[in-house]
Amino acid sequence: MNQNTYEILSQTQRIRVSDGTTTPVLENLQNAAKTLILVLPQLGDFDSLEYIWWIQREIERITSSGIAVRAVGIGDRQSGQYFCKFTGFDPNWLFVDATGDLHRQLGLYAGLTAKYPLLNSGQSAWVNLMLMCAGIGSQGTLAEVFRGYLGDRQAPQLIGDDEVVKAAPLPELKGSFFKWAGGSGFQRPFELATLRLRNMAEVLGNWQAYVPAASYMTQRGGTFLFDKDHQLIYEHRDRGILGFAANPSYPLSFLFSESPTAIKILKAF
Repeated sequence: MNQNTYEILSQTQRIRVSDGTTTPVLENLQNAAKTLILVLPQLGDFDSLEYIWWIQREIERITSSGIAVRAVGIGDRQSGQYFCKFTGFDPNWLFVDATGDLHRQLGLYAGLTAKYPLLNSGQSAWVNLMLMCAGIGSQGTLAEVFRGYLGDRQAPQLIGDDEVVKAAPLPELKGSFFKWAGGSGFQRPFELATLRLRNMAEVLGNWQAYVPAASYMTQRGGTFLFDKDHQLIYEHRDRGILGFAANPSYPLSFLFSESPTAIKILKAF
């Protein structure tokens, strides 16, 4: 790329979900101590929903730290409206890119893009997506799927004991149920898998809204954190499905590290 990441983003205008206007993605962020840009895959993607779940979980800490958040996801305004209603993400912070053009400008991983005889682009994308879900051309996906079922003692507890989770076709589950799977105070077996099932039920129940164009389903995203001088101090480029974080146990650890630059350097080795 001839342009750096901030330059590309500073020139990017997309449809803002809150009002439907085409607006600069970085508008009114001049005074932010840090700016976090999430370039999400399709808004109906596992990664998009799960990533924003983490953002919403820590949103008070994020905003109190002076970090401004903006996200661009593949879809249309209706996709964004469904997404924000389900996740609670601020529609003023979400922009939509109908074809993933920004992702290509930033050189993000497109996923498997093979074309198959007798199949159109959307049908080919479905085949490629299924292959990626099986770990083909999708680094770390199978390990992350298993982590969702097996639990993770390095990760925080995800569902409060009094919280009720609706994840069709399962019956309603109270958070205290997961104590039977191993205790509390960490990510218990099946806990993350249940949240992912809830996300899947939401998307499948509103498929046309979340995925208006199936051709872009394999496109992956990226994370970019800038300091007040617009210098890139952290980045993560997804290499597969469920690969939106360098640290899956706590995807936002880079935000609250004393030295995110150090994290970025370590990732290069």
